[in-house]
Amino acid sequence: MKIAFHGAARTVTGSKHIVHLNPGKQILLDCGMFQGMGKETLQLNKEWGFDPEELTYVIISHAHIDHIGLLPKLVKEGYKGKIYCTTTTADFLKILLRDSARIQESDVIHINKERDREGRERVEPLYTEEDAANVFPLLETLDYNEWLKIDEDVELLYTDCGHIMGSAAVHLKLREHGKEVRLTFSGDIGRYGDEILRSPDVFPQADYIIMESTYGDKLHDRIVPPTDLLLKEIERTCLEKKGKLIIPAFSVGRTQELLYLLNRLSLERRLPKLKYYVDSPLSIEATEATKRHPECFNKRVQDLLKKDEDVFDFPGVEYIESADESIRLNSSKEPCVIISASGMAEAGRVKHHIAHNIDNPSNTILIVGYCEPHSLGGRLRNGADHVTIFGTHYDVKADVGVIQSLSAHGDYEDMSQWLACQDPSQVRKLFLVHGEYDVQVNFRDRLIKKGFRDVEIPARHQMIGLGNLDE
Repeated sequence: MKIAFHGAARTVTGSKHIVHLNPGKQILLDCGMFQGMGKETLQLNKEWGFDPEELTYVIISHAHIDHIGLLPKLVKEGYKGKIYCTTTTADFLKILLRDSARIQESDVIHINKERDREGRERVEPLYTEEDAANVFPLLETLDYNEWLKIDEDVELLYTDCGHIMGSAAVHLKLREHGKEVRLTFSGDIGRYGDEILRSPDVFPQADYIIMESTYGDKLHDRIVPPTDLLLKEIERTCLEKKGKLIIPAFSVGRTQELLYLLNRLSLERRLPKLKYYVDSPLSIEATEATKRHPECFNKRVQDLLKKDEDVFDFPGVEYIESADESIRLNSSKEPCVIISASGMAEAGRVKHHIAHNIDNPSNTILIVGYCEPHSLGGRLRNGADHVTIFGTHYDVKADVGVIQSLSAHGDYEDMSQWLACQDPSQVRKLFLVHGEYDVQVNFRDRLIKKGFRDVEIPARHQMIGLGNLDE
């Protein structure tokens, strides 16, 4: 038995890991797209490091593009088996993959116009909307906490990991040569005490664990409530400086959390009377999908729903669908809040809003989640004085704020709590993925101190044997 790590290995994007069972059985855990990796991104997404036709099963942890974004390409290039996910993940997966395809098809039109002018060879999108639709018939959905026997060698269990709606840790019972191995893949681990979602579940004892490590060396602010942090940014930018507060936000998860917090401030009569724009058709669609799954909400939100039938709606919120409406926002001088995708500011309408407002010190760009360091959001977060957007160079004169406690990724205390249900002496090896290498090294040291004896940080395309199963 072996595991090969083809994505999210010493980086925080492109999640793809293959479990190899004899004879010739291959299970792909996640099929994520690389994002925000600069000039390398396109080439990384073209090269698998494996043959899609040789895969037996695909198991998905949750519906973020860096975990599902290459599924259409996988099917296009020969995969014909089942794709397992939770019922809620299936809903969001369909929305996100269609949108991803539309973005690629649109981007290619602009890229090819430039290439035609330069006499260069045209390019094709990674996949089309038709390719995305070909994924959907292969989906096999499963609820939390139900073991499913996939075949005589493989059993699957999902437990809630509190990251986004429908997100799950993957637990497998794998049989090879008469021996059973228990393998857990964390997917992305959420927060304990999240504003909207349930806290991560405990899970069965594992022999091997593949674990994310995004914030393996950081602690989120647990003292100041996120509502107060958000209100402070609104008041400082929109009321004091009379500027625009631009918030890059992932369409699934982060946008809904921001709307929930703004609704809370409104119910508490603390929300300033301004315009609050959600400028992303995908975010609008994802918010409607979120409302269809109240079973994923924690008890606090469930109780609030008894008094407020829509916890994402409040006076002043406006949803922007058309491109023309979005363009008009850029010419408007009114103080306002604009929530727009993508969360790393690498694509979508938020990139245009940043380009039109980055040179005005009255404005603020507020980062509210993880951004890959090479992405536009990551460069702004790390203090860049100059950035290039759509080929134009800009001086960064707007303020750049950060609210780290809004991240859907748990910090090292959350991740340690997630592991607390495990007996470290029974875990033969723990693999750290989905993290920057220096962060992973620090987190590995913490885990060793907690009793996990063998913690490995695999490189991309590295294949690691699981040793003698008789030991």
